[in-house]
Amino acid sequence: MTEFVSIDATTLATTDAYRLLIGCVTPRPIAWITTVDAQGVVNAAPFSSFNYVAHSPPMLAVNIGSREGKLKDTAQNIVESGEFTVNAATESNMELMHQCSAEYPPGVSEVEALGIELLPGTKVRTPRIACSPIQMECRLEQVIKLGRGLNTLYIGEIVAFHLSTDIYDGRSVDSIKMRPVARMGGPYYAALGEIFNRPALAKPPQ
Repeated sequence: MTEFVSIDATTLATTDAYRLLIGCVTPRPIAWITTVDAQGVVNAAPFSSFNYVAHSPPMLAVNIGSREGKLKDTAQNIVESGEFTVNAATESNMELMHQCSAEYPPGVSEVEALGIELLPGTKVRTPRIACSPIQMECRLEQVIKLGRGLNTLYIGEIVAFHLSTDIYDGRSVDSIKMRPVARMGGPYYAALGEIFNRPALAKPPQ
């Protein structure tokens, strides 16, 4: 019989709760988010507390924690501009995406520091990351404070999809060809690995 260790989550310190969550909730999709500040500086940073939350209209949500009581650059830019772009993280751009997770000083562009090629936005001011096969331009819809106030959920409506023809056939995205990477606990990322095929048992939304 499997043995379990039971932990009272209501008494956990923030660091301990975080460590358990990122180990338990895996794999997590990665939002490689670009934003622009009031001076026009482009910020790029990855976040793995992220997913889609609605399809009519299409909407994404990302949880961004504060740092020492202050908003991170990405969150600050989203609030001030009302816009952001989510770029897909893949095996081919993983190292560049990972380097964007370093703590750069405020006002310093990861894009410039790392030489990331950009493409212009079409519906929002925020540019797209050229080496990402999927880019989703978003307008901020809601800001929701969570828990004790250390985390905030930013919900954006997707106003434009940009899809590489390498992975999009005009109807569907080939997730296998895209070769996405996901976040695991600790210092680990994961690729797709073995793929399982099962027929859909429910109709897609109309």
